[in-house]
Amino acid sequence: MKKVILLGLLGLSICVRAQVKLPYQIFNSNGKKTNYGKMIKAISGADIVMFGELHNNSIAHWLELEVAKDLAAKRSLVFGAEMFETDNQEALTAYVQGKISAKGLDSSARLWKNYPTDYAPIVNFAKQQNLFFAATNVPRRYASLVAKGGFAALDTLPNIQKAWMPPLPIAYDSTLPGYTKMIEMMKGHGGSNLPKAQALKDATMAYNILKYRTEGSLFLHYNGSFHSENHDGICWYLWQKQPTLKILTITIVTQKELDKMEAEHRNTADFIIVVDEDMTNTY
Repeated sequence: MKKVILLGLLGLSICVRAQVKLPYQIFNSNGKKTNYGKMIKAISGADIVMFGELHNNSIAHWLELEVAKDLAAKRSLVFGAEMFETDNQEALTAYVQGKISAKGLDSSARLWKNYPTDYAPIVNFAKQQNLFFAATNVPRRYASLVAKGGFAALDTLPNIQKAWMPPLPIAYDSTLPGYTKMIEMMKGHGGSNLPKAQALKDATMAYNILKYRTEGSLFLHYNGSFHSENHDGICWYLWQKQPTLKILTITIVTQKELDKMEAEHRNTADFIIVVDEDMTNTY
């Protein structure tokens, strides 16, 4: 009788699991399943956490806020994001400090079109907690200059404009996986200057992370996954300046199946969050 009951319970358990539809699964760098609690425990001990998102992924944006809340309960935080450019720092700081309204921020800063749904919740959390939020990315007009004319195009800028980026010249390693992958993806279109524009963004974000990071705090940075995958991009620039930094990375990918992580995603980050490819996008 006991055996029949146990078998019945086992069958019910399998049935329940089969009916549960999960929107994401977390894996470690080796492709082994892990969970949210273990990820939070690990990243809470870092100096810097790079959260590499897919810009229109709704699960990514929800998790970004949840991670921020849970880390804030454990550590002093400083926020930073690719989505805000350095010349908008004054407006962003004024909003977080309550000196201007949300409408004032919208009229003073160049906000991404999905800011209201995807990034405002994180900025508002920083505001509620009285935490600093850094605008880390280079103004896009300078990245466009580099895409057209290489790093030499920056030399002609007046000093007041050079203040929005790291001190020149910009270090550059064309063999980093992200930059070689960009050339391969573009199939020759855009030329050799396109990854240099990406490098300017990476270098600027790293520069500002170090500029605004405070001793003992955890710097939580949000960026497109391409900027921190394989621990290069922003990470490479950070380690060039401070090799002993403990940097942990998260990246978001999509798959049809969540039970097993595809081999191509292994070692792209310390934690890979695989989201169901049918998940609704924000735009």
